[in-house]
Amino acid sequence: MSKHAETLVKANGFTDVIKVVKGKVEEIEIPEKVDVIISEPMGFMLIHERMLESYVEARNRFLKPGGLMFPSVGTIYMAPFSDSALYKEQLDKVKFWDTRNFFGVDLSPLREQALKDHFAQPIVGYFDPKVLLSSDYVTHEIDFGKVTLEEMRKIRVSFKFPINRTALMHGIASWFDVDFNGKKVSHKLCTGPFSAGTHWYQCRLLMQKPLAVNETQIVSGELDMQAN
Repeated sequence: MSKHAETLVKANGFTDVIKVVKGKVEEIEIPEKVDVIISEPMGFMLIHERMLESYVEARNRFLKPGGLMFPSVGTIYMAPFSDSALYKEQLDKVKFWDTRNFFGVDLSPLREQALKDHFAQPIVGYFDPKVLLSSDYVTHEIDFGKVTLEEMRKIRVSFKFPINRTALMHGIASWFDVDFNGKKVSHKLCTGPFSAGTHWYQCRLLMQKPLAVNETQIVSGELDMQAN
């Protein structure tokens, strides 16, 4: 990418304005601090891929005091959901490991591990807002101008959801927004189920065992996320 960028810079007569620096942001050196850092470090559920840590490291190394970060702030949203079809789909993936005679081999001892593995995977894709069981969302905000690397590596979010309808709760749904806060104008990019689709989709975190919930009940707990 840096090679192609240099080609375009040269072809368009900007060699006296733009300098391409090749290398990892954690390792390169530049001659002066910068006014603005622009990047696209977001992954699914905002933090997947762990590019945000490189983004924060670039801030620590290169940004002038009072400089701008684009994006400036990220907000993760979480809400309980019910989706029997999705839950069954994941369960069906485990059925193979119920086989007790696969050409003479009993595979069933691996069923429990297969169950854990399939349900440990976040489901990435669009979902209808109708699957949500609460109109209240819990949020976790990350200010890219202030957050530390350590805070990025371990995130704990307490939640308390008032349930809107009686159903089986299959897990926690999640999405995110990012704000681009300039000195005069701000813009917001939304990836939630109420907005136009993006390539970040949304995420659902499934529980192995659904939780039966009744309208007006409160579901509370903690979501504990640690860098892998």
